[in-house]
Amino acid sequence: MYDFNLLVSCSWGAYRKAKEEVLSILETLGDEKPIVRCTIAEGIIGVKTRLDSKVVIRELRTLFDKGPSIIQQTLKWVPVDLWTYADMDSMKEAVTELKNKIQVGERWRMTVERRRYTRYHKIDIVRELAELIDEKVDLENPDKILRIDIIGKYAGISVLTPKDVFSVEKLLP
Repeated sequence: MYDFNLLVSCSWGAYRKAKEEVLSILETLGDEKPIVRCTIAEGIIGVKTRLDSKVVIRELRTLFDKGPSIIQQTLKWVPVDLWTYADMDSMKEAVTELKNKIQVGERWRMTVERRRYTRYHKIDIVRELAELIDEKVDLENPDKILRIDIIGKYAGISVLTPKDVFSVEKLLP
């Protein structure tokens, strides 16, 4: 089972340079010994940092605002709250564990990313997991995002605010 608390995407074939970038950024932020590994999904790097992954995203955004050239190789940084198996029962159990992070009255949406995984279709995952959460869905402007990152037989599940995901694509003009 993975224990990464960050997933970082990069271009296919750019793993070595992207890994150096991740290590450099995390060292700048105060983690001198993070674990950075490639996953079975090309272009997806797993990172285990001792830092709070959501704080890493906020500080990364600040570094990027001061000097965008700090990001050359990586494309997106996504925190992961917990890992489970990518079968429906395990994912339902994980969502049940995390759903209280979506407060009463908050609007939410689900994002499902599947890599090296064909067991369930995306729409079936959304249908099964969405019924566990009672709050109103807002696809355009959610307060929270229930994010399901499936890589092979494991699923990284997170409840994030839109600002908890760092995406170079969304920051560039």
